[in-house]
Amino acid sequence: MKRILLCLFFFPYFLSLAQNPALDHLEMIYDQGYYKLAFRKSARLLDNPEYDFSKLPRYYRSISALQLAQDDHWYKKHESAVADARSFLLTWRNTDKGQQVFKAHIRELSFLKKDLDAWIALKKTSKDFPLKVWQEFVTELFADLPLLEVDGGTENFVLSNRPELKGRIAMIEDAKKQLGVPYVSAGIDPSGFDCSGFTSFVMSHQGKTIPRRAKDQFEQCAKLTEEEAQIGDFVFFSNGGEVNHVGILINEKGQPKTMIHASSSKGISIVEIENSTYWKPRIVGYGTFIAPEK
Repeated sequence: MKRILLCLFFFPYFLSLAQNPALDHLEMIYDQGYYKLAFRKSARLLDNPEYDFSKLPRYYRSISALQLAQDDHWYKKHESAVADARSFLLTWRNTDKGQQVFKAHIRELSFLKKDLDAWIALKKTSKDFPLKVWQEFVTELFADLPLLEVDGGTENFVLSNRPELKGRIAMIEDAKKQLGVPYVSAGIDPSGFDCSGFTSFVMSHQGKTIPRRAKDQFEQCAKLTEEEAQIGDFVFFSNGGEVNHVGILINEKGQPKTMIHASSSKGISIVEIENSTYWKPRIVGYGTFIAPEK
């Protein structure tokens, strides 16, 4: 009986440390910008007693509410949810567990602050906007956090001008012409791409025909180490099964890993892998279809 009671006591603690598919998916949809979906899914988890061990559903519901509040129509319909989000985050950030989660999700919070600052700046001349309330909230919420320097996006990522990378740079400049093209399942052309359709398209402009599927691209490419992989090489991902996503690196060796890829939420876009809580843990490996220099 004593052992059973100990197991019942410690089980929620160990469960909170383990990877959880539902919480993992919640993080993914938030990071990909599906704020309404994250708001709804986190509410469902909050209603599920199985997730009483974790504050993460409420954390994601709260930060999703702050993102959604920047839409005037949504804000007016959900003022109580936004007020609850502010109250919860301010209270929780001062607990030990809250501090741990905030530091583990510092990139999310850095972008959230950037978005809130920009929104508040636009609202300064609005007579009905509670400017002081929001300014004080943002100041208190993010005080003393080791926030990252983030800009408005990575589309303006500056490519190298090193002569020995001329061919690789030209390849990425060509790929960047597709920025903003929407994601389309099985898409293979500028009317819409999926991930491997985009990489196949880019390589076809280099005169190379490569397999259509991400899984097959990974199997047939020349494998590289993390240190070797650079601009023009491929990075492959998995959710635990076979390879299911691929992107093209645009960084030089030694720089933070950054890729251009077909995102299911944003279409062709650029994302920093290195600090991404979604992409980095899912890296399977690196490879290339570019012949080595002689």
